[in-house]
Amino acid sequence: MTFVVGENCIKCKYTDCVEVCPVDCFYEGPNMLVINPDECIDCALCEPECPVDAIYSEAELPDAQFEFLVLNEELSQSWPNIIEVKLPPEDADEWRDKPGKLKLLEKIW
Repeated sequence: MTFVVGENCIKCKYTDCVEVCPVDCFYEGPNMLVINPDECIDCALCEPECPVDAIYSEAELPDAQFEFLVLNEELSQSWPNIIEVKLPPEDADEWRDKPGKLKLLEKIW
C-alpha cells in the first residue's frame, strides 16, 4: 500500500506534506510533487497536511485518478527528492480544485 499524489497538486505544488514525511519519499517536478511508492511506508502523515487534498491512500484513489498511481511511480524515478518545505507558486490558490489539470503536468524538470 502507498499514498499517491493526485491531479489537484498540479500547478499548486504545496510542500507541507514533505515536512512530515519520515522517509523522504516525495519528489519534485516543475509543477507538482509525487510519492515514490517503493519508499512510502504508508504512515498517512502527509495526507492531512495537503492544503488542497491532493494526497490519497492507494485504496481510496478515485477511479478517475488511477493513472496517477503510475505517474507517481514513473516520475519519482527521474525527479529530484524534496525534503524541505518551499514556497508554492504565486498563483497556486488560483489553481486549487480546478478540474482537468492533467494536461498541464510538466514532466521535464
